[in-house]
Amino acid sequence: MKKTISILGSTGSIGVQTLEIINKKKNKFEIYFLSANKNFNEINRQILRFKPKYFFISDDTIFNKIKKKFKNKKTKIINNILDIKFKKKIDISISAIPGISGLNPTLLLLKKSRKLLIANKESIICGWDLIEKLAQENKTKIIPIDSEHFSIFKLIQNHQIAEIKRIYLTASGGPFLKSSRKKIKSISPKEALKHPKWNMGKKISIDSATLMNKILELVEAHKLFKIPYNKLDILIHPDSFVHAIIQFNNGLYKFIYHENSMIIPIANAIFDNDFNIENFYKSKLKRKFKKNLTFDVVNHNIFPTIKLKKLINSGPSSPIIINASNEVLVDQFLAKKIAFYDIFKYIMVVLKDKNYRNYAIRKPKNINQIYAINDWAKKTTLEKINN
Repeated sequence: MKKTISILGSTGSIGVQTLEIINKKKNKFEIYFLSANKNFNEINRQILRFKPKYFFISDDTIFNKIKKKFKNKKTKIINNILDIKFKKKIDISISAIPGISGLNPTLLLLKKSRKLLIANKESIICGWDLIEKLAQENKTKIIPIDSEHFSIFKLIQNHQIAEIKRIYLTASGGPFLKSSRKKIKSISPKEALKHPKWNMGKKISIDSATLMNKILELVEAHKLFKIPYNKLDILIHPDSFVHAIIQFNNGLYKFIYHENSMIIPIANAIFDNDFNIENFYKSKLKRKFKKNLTFDVVNHNIFPTIKLKKLINSGPSSPIIINASNEVLVDQFLAKKIAFYDIFKYIMVVLKDKNYRNYAIRKPKNINQIYAINDWAKKTTLEKINN
């Protein structure tokens, strides 16, 4: 019997790569529903190629265009995710909508899925308590598929937290690892988007350039695996072959080595390791292994965002505020309204706002409270930029 698959964010890099994997074994899978925002050409292509039962489109203009084009097709084009009729649980769902907008649909999918592969870091950062509760109530297995957290997920199996001295998440250093601060001050969004190792969306590419992605990944690791913040750290690893390192109390270190393709963690999560990667991914390495792996500490002068590591635990909702402020600032940088280092500068300004503590100390009990904290942070960030 074919396994049913659903993807939130099917036109993004994670969604597209997941569909590549499924297409290689299409006799084993049935696409139940896909969702996207406004990539008209890719939505059109996916409907024709994968013929999902439902396609959820959040952008009204694109929804109307696609609905008109496919009005006589079997795929039902919808703009309300609640219109999906779940006759039984989906076997595998993928949550890959970027931003906090992915939280609500992720919570819905948790109730309707046997296994959820999650790549939406904002959902974990802002709503993990809600996600974890629903997963337990509905017996839904959660597997993180960001390369760092998938590595940790595999590495800590059969180990207790008490055995672990430290967990290092690795960072490539992005496009500016060998640049000077003076040069980075005036870089353009186009330059910041040129990641040397990974092919990613705009938001995550900028986060990689600032190293904000690592700050957010520390929060994810803390929430996903119950790892205390004082056991989490970041290392620079330009090759991007090792994605996390576990240091044990007994003096041993453990890591997983894999090439910088998201197809590897996604495919492993989908097939539970029971597959041959060569069916999905062709190695780009001329030699089987790289001779020398390089690891280094983070240069705080080049990457001042790393200083947020000490502030992410300053209140239960500090990560929500930092994440929301960063979302606004990345958009502003991409629109060329602020400079690259202004991203860190304005986050710090928000964290010093007179009302910050009032919001940071709140532990949200529901999604509306999460959105209230998120909205305050975004509004305040814009006010700080415009003042």
